[in-house]
Amino acid sequence: MFLGIDIGTSGVKAVVIDSHGAVVGQGVAALTVQRPQPLWSEQDPGDWWTATNAAVLAIDPAIRRSVRGIGVAGQMHGATLLGADDRPLRPAILWNDGRSFAECEAMEAEVPDLHAVAGNLAMPGFTAPKLRWVRDHEPEIFEHVRTVLLPKDYVRLLMTGDKVSDMSDSAGTLWLDVAKRTWSDELLAACSLSADHMPRLVEGSEKSGQLRASVAELWGMAEVAVAGGGGDNAAGAAGIGVVSDGKALLSLGTSGVIFVANDRFKPNPARAVHAFCHCLPDMWHQMSVHLSAASCIDWVARLTGVSGAAELFARAEAAGPGSGPELFLPYLSGERTPHNDAQVRGGFLHLDNDTGPDRLAQAVLEGVAFALADGLDVLREAGTEVADLAVIGGGARSRYWGETIAAAMGVPLVYLNGGEVGPAMGGARLAQLAVDGGTPSEVCVAPPVAHVIQPDAALADRLAPKQQAFRDAYPRITPKLASRSPR
Repeated sequence: MFLGIDIGTSGVKAVVIDSHGAVVGQGVAALTVQRPQPLWSEQDPGDWWTATNAAVLAIDPAIRRSVRGIGVAGQMHGATLLGADDRPLRPAILWNDGRSFAECEAMEAEVPDLHAVAGNLAMPGFTAPKLRWVRDHEPEIFEHVRTVLLPKDYVRLLMTGDKVSDMSDSAGTLWLDVAKRTWSDELLAACSLSADHMPRLVEGSEKSGQLRASVAELWGMAEVAVAGGGGDNAAGAAGIGVVSDGKALLSLGTSGVIFVANDRFKPNPARAVHAFCHCLPDMWHQMSVHLSAASCIDWVARLTGVSGAAELFARAEAAGPGSGPELFLPYLSGERTPHNDAQVRGGFLHLDNDTGPDRLAQAVLEGVAFALADGLDVLREAGTEVADLAVIGGGARSRYWGETIAAAMGVPLVYLNGGEVGPAMGGARLAQLAVDGGTPSEVCVAPPVAHVIQPDAALADRLAPKQQAFRDAYPRITPKLASRSPR
């Protein structure tokens, strides 16, 4: 048995698989996000550890006793600042925090090699501009920073006592030389940091340490090896077999991600495409990233008083695709691909006297689908061809939404058994590689296909006018937001 732990934004998932990749146990614990000021998004690192323990302990004790290795996955980019005692100095600044847009502009101006080395634009979501913001706005905290860790790596520290990160997660800091898979002194110096502030780097399929005796006793398992793991999307890719050149996935979690595996480093920052290391040796990947995806479902459910996602999908289906003029812009936390705009905010357009919860729900499903289609178009502009997309994440539970997304994007969506727990499953498979060896192609195989949604040409034609209106809307709303929210 192998345990995968995914430190998500809305919760922690723990999944145990057997050596054949079958899920034999699961546990989940919820997390909340704090937004104390406009553009801010934070979490208490202590909450990750509390939720991790709860999720693991929810798994049957007999299954836990059989675990032979652990892999960790997690939300990327979060700045967890530790002092000399390895305790957090402040709440972690998360991936969807937008306060550091001015620091991004400064990095772009000051570091001429930024794009070539990091392979990405400076965006507020990345870790580096967050540290510049802390340096400039909270100097009393910055001067006490001794280590910067990403969310899953802080949990690893509590699990093992070791400060370690993997290549895929570290590539999202804007401090990694992504081609060379090592820390960049130049990029760290731009944030008044050095390699001494960084964790040791390993590949996701390598051992990073072993479970502390006290944690092993609490969890009812041996002091097993802990693998390097990966950022949530890279680990999700390993969990469903997206481990060879050209294979692709669509993640419908809090954020929405199109992920394409590459056998070489292929940066294309001009249209806000991400180029990162994969969590496997000698592999990289490209991503288009949309900051709000399934989170929009929860948001509109609260807004309309609907009991939850399942009822919301049913209400949207009752309205039907293209049923009303309503248009939704899903920029609740800003947007990355293709706009790289941390300050833009979402909205509804074309409401009328007949607008109701059903049509609002349908508009939200369509708006997220249109944003994802924009991201796929940008990847195509970069010369990346996508034949189909394997779907992972909580949004994978809705076939109806999948029909809308497939029509908007024009590619088949492949739904896999267990796809909704992709990152945690990927963590478990990385643990299997670290403990038992083998190759990614042998261990990280795709789960059985549950069903495939082909693009519906008639539905695509029905959605086309709204999809064009969606593309026209962004440049029309951004000048009105020129003054924007204060930092």
